[in-house]
Amino acid sequence: MSEIFAQILKDRGLDEDFLYPKYENLFDPFEMIGIEKAVERIEQAKDNNEKVLIFGDYDVDGVTSSTVLHTALIDFGIKEVDVILPNRFTDGYGMKDSAIEKIQASGATLVITVDNGSGSGDTIQKLKDLGIETIVTDHHEIPHKPEAAVTVVNPHLPGEKYGLRMAGVGVAFTLARALNMRKNGGTCDGQEKWLLDLVTLGTICDSMVLRDENRIYSYFGMKVFPKTRRRGIKELAKKAGSKLEEVDSRMIGFQLGPRINAAGRMKSADLALKLMMTDKRSEAITLAEELDDLNAERKKEQDSAIREATEQVDENDKVIVVHGEWHEGIVGIVAGRLVELYKKPTLVLAEVDNGVLKGSGRSFGDFSLAEAMQNMPEGLLLSGGGHAGACGLSIKAEDFDTFKTEINEYYDGLGLIAQERFLRQTSDVILGDFSKLELELYDEIQLLEPFGEGNQEPIFEITGKIKNVRVLKEQHLALTVADSHGNEMKMMAFYAPEDWLNVGTGEHILVQFTLMKNEWRGNVKLEANLISLERIS
Repeated sequence: MSEIFAQILKDRGLDEDFLYPKYENLFDPFEMIGIEKAVERIEQAKDNNEKVLIFGDYDVDGVTSSTVLHTALIDFGIKEVDVILPNRFTDGYGMKDSAIEKIQASGATLVITVDNGSGSGDTIQKLKDLGIETIVTDHHEIPHKPEAAVTVVNPHLPGEKYGLRMAGVGVAFTLARALNMRKNGGTCDGQEKWLLDLVTLGTICDSMVLRDENRIYSYFGMKVFPKTRRRGIKELAKKAGSKLEEVDSRMIGFQLGPRINAAGRMKSADLALKLMMTDKRSEAITLAEELDDLNAERKKEQDSAIREATEQVDENDKVIVVHGEWHEGIVGIVAGRLVELYKKPTLVLAEVDNGVLKGSGRSFGDFSLAEAMQNMPEGLLLSGGGHAGACGLSIKAEDFDTFKTEINEYYDGLGLIAQERFLRQTSDVILGDFSKLELELYDEIQLLEPFGEGNQEPIFEITGKIKNVRVLKEQHLALTVADSHGNEMKMMAFYAPEDWLNVGTGEHILVQFTLMKNEWRGNVKLEANLISLERIS
């Protein structure tokens, strides 16, 4: 083990159990609150030949959760299982009263929610009054426990000792393991491991902390991907130009995840669900192509919206608030991008029907969007809520200026100082020169894969001098940087911030970067992926 890698492990408090986790160290699913009751009710449904309906969500976590549970229920012996995913544009998040008619029409007598349901107490009570029972499996905060539910399985339940930040798909997989154990006399038969590619997709794309159970899921999920039984995943990877035998967190987070999410953002998540569930290659190819097209459309509309939004930005504002005739499904992505560009909390609103603006916000540091929504004047918001770092909201178009003024005045009243510091990533290793950066170190770092929340790819920092600059396609930056001893390293920044594109040869810079391997015509070189760049005067 190299000195640098050993230090990274020590600083992060990681040991051999993290590098090489054991599947058998997963907790007993029946120790999770509510699982026993859930399994008993599902057994009853099997014995009575009841139809079961899964109610999911329209993002990657919701789609993978629904697929995991559908597979597990069929394997357990439930003969009829349907899935309903809400529409982002007409239904919004969660199981609302608008879903009751569809649920009734399905003929199901048992509903199981995945990745939602903790805030659907009123709807669950109405379903119960109609003779339809509900099991809630979720991972979101519980504002008011839905008492009418048969049971609630959620890491956030009071007294739940497995309260780690598990994705909805992680909770669904816990139930799947419990069903597998019940079916096989108290021990899993191992077939449930084939679900781990889906669990890994949902866990990484929902930005879960990759420690404890999530580390075990994702570690073994990465081993399942190259052997996946999901035709949809195979065809989606091909369409993205990826090889599943080379799967890593970057492929999941930047190639597979966005294409799955594009269905719910641009059209309907049902397309992604069908892709994950189909066993027909021809259908998988068609659906993968459609998702790829939707993702291309998403990127095109996103880029256009970002350009238009930047023209509205008043850099004197503490909170950026913009609106336009943009696709409702991309406003969250645009808000995130504006936060990166301007280092300020941002809310992006799209013009929808009936003079209403509907949008999404992103924040960081000490400014909580959830608290900001709660402190807006009564009647200003048509709807609004979320958590500290992200929110959804809608207002009347005629109230846009008022809202912009109110939220900026609210921010000013908090007296927050130096919030930009929260956006700067902490370096794992500060280098004096490049001499210790070798391909062997890169290979060691890959032992930490998959990277994600709570297990970020190691970041290096160095002060150097620019020896060569190239700007590619007016948006990518290629640098050759020399250290104090004259050792050089090539560094790349894809879709670089505009101010980076103006750096010149001879300038001294402070950079943060991650390592990447460049293979070309049999030659393998260690290069750097730029994370941040600061000029040194």
